[in-house]
Amino acid sequence: MKLTVIGACGGYPAKGQATSAFLLQSQGFNLLIDCGSGALLALQKVLSPLQLDAVLLTHFHADHVADVGVLQHFWQLAPGPKKVPILPIYASNQQPENFDKLDWPASTVKRALDVTKPMQIGPFTLTFFKTKHPVETYAVRIKEAGNCHELVYTADTTLFDGLNDFIAGADVLLADTNFLANQPNPRWHLTTTETAMLANTGHVKNVILTHLPPFGDIDALKREVVAALTPDIRLTIAQEGLICEI
Repeated sequence: MKLTVIGACGGYPAKGQATSAFLLQSQGFNLLIDCGSGALLALQKVLSPLQLDAVLLTHFHADHVADVGVLQHFWQLAPGPKKVPILPIYASNQQPENFDKLDWPASTVKRALDVTKPMQIGPFTLTFFKTKHPVETYAVRIKEAGNCHELVYTADTTLFDGLNDFIAGADVLLADTNFLANQPNPRWHLTTTETAMLANTGHVKNVILTHLPPFGDIDALKREVVAALTPDIRLTIAQEGLICEI
């Protein structure tokens, strides 16, 4: 499967970079994971939005869903052939005021996540794990048929019991790393040292830092992770256009 970073900023877009959005492709199937601010413009550099097969939303914070509305308008108004007649958007249904907005006439349709068991979307098998965040949020573990390699996306979370077990053995960990190590509590995202610890104890092979702060020194963020990370784990900073084959 092929992962393309569409946007990796946390909080708000900055310096021409969109917030959280990732394109996962396999066997001709195109799944957009999260659809943050600026994602629609960035996606069009890689793929026509009309060629999406499905969208998955990890939670309803604006930096993960801000462009859902304009994606719906695109599907309603843009000329050209569509991959599927109506685009399904998968999300938790525990916030009806947000979930119900995923229906858009002749364009998109809401689909409730079943977080109690593995769920099939196209060629992908997805397993969900509720994270620790101010709104209901789910990390997701993804594998595809015929491929022993797995991707874990933490979505937005702070460190808590059970997260390490969920990410264990992942080939690629897409990790919310929004803070330097000295960030005081309360906080709702991982610090650099927490990401490194999760990767080390989970014996993951590759870490991609995402949900990056739109201000400050990203190199300092990277240095802190490197200093705490086992040397045999590969580290990458997410940025628009980054491609990872899994």
